[in-house]
Amino acid sequence: VDAGNGVAGLYAPELLEELGCEVIPLYCDVDGDFPNHHPDPSDENNLADLRKVVDQQQADLGIAFDGDGDRLAVVTNSGQIVRADKLLMLFAQDIVSRNPGADVVFDVKCSHHLAQLVSSYGGRPIMWKSGHAYMKQKLKETSAQLAGEFSGHFFFGERWYGFDDGLYAAARLAEILSTTDCPLDDLLLEFPETVNTPEIRLAADDLTKFKTVDNIIQKGDFAPGKVNTLDGIRVDYEDGWGLVRASNTMPVLTLRFEANDADGLMRIQEQFRQQLAAHAPNISVDF
Repeated sequence: VDAGNGVAGLYAPELLEELGCEVIPLYCDVDGDFPNHHPDPSDENNLADLRKVVDQQQADLGIAFDGDGDRLAVVTNSGQIVRADKLLMLFAQDIVSRNPGADVVFDVKCSHHLAQLVSSYGGRPIMWKSGHAYMKQKLKETSAQLAGEFSGHFFFGERWYGFDDGLYAAARLAEILSTTDCPLDDLLLEFPETVNTPEIRLAADDLTKFKTVDNIIQKGDFAPGKVNTLDGIRVDYEDGWGLVRASNTMPVLTLRFEANDADGLMRIQEQFRQQLAAHAPNISVDF
């Protein structure tokens, strides 16, 4: 358990031990100077120490929290970082099995396979805007049993209160793993493999980032993709998708890409590079 010297370090080890887990604490002493790494588990560089300790200790699972404990990141027994949308697939598989027809809400940064899987489980997928406030609002509006976003916020309507809580999400993951002898790596093999990127951030000041995205929406040419402007511009193709949106909390544009293979990913990224160069010339495109 890597709390990144955030407040989750006070509670997460004890909680998981009470649930029957053997816990190896890492950076669980609270220190607001964050001397070991920044407590942002969505940045995969911040998971390097956790991956190393999971390997050294032959742990079944690695869990990381952000500074205030409302976000969760996970590392498998082999050191594989589990992207939040894939973790959401696992939670959806579990919850919809007990709640046929349940709504599952996810943000625009999540895999296109997530909607397909939720439907195949018998649930109703709902794509929505990024941001934990938007997620909570949509969960309440739809009475969804589960919501999640790529940044690592998870919201449980089933057996919980619908707010984002990294410690509770970690407990739900431990519960799922306790019902099987399969390691997490093997459970994840059930889900489609894709080539994808983490969240990419391009510097853009708060005064212009929304105008920049609006300009791309109005003038960009993403044919033959299908354009969705729910939150920024997400373009879905037969073999993948790309996204550019203005961050709600930082002076950046956030992008993400996914495809069935490396060639598809390269093609989609190149189209986005061209459109950014043409319609957002002041943005440094370094992906």
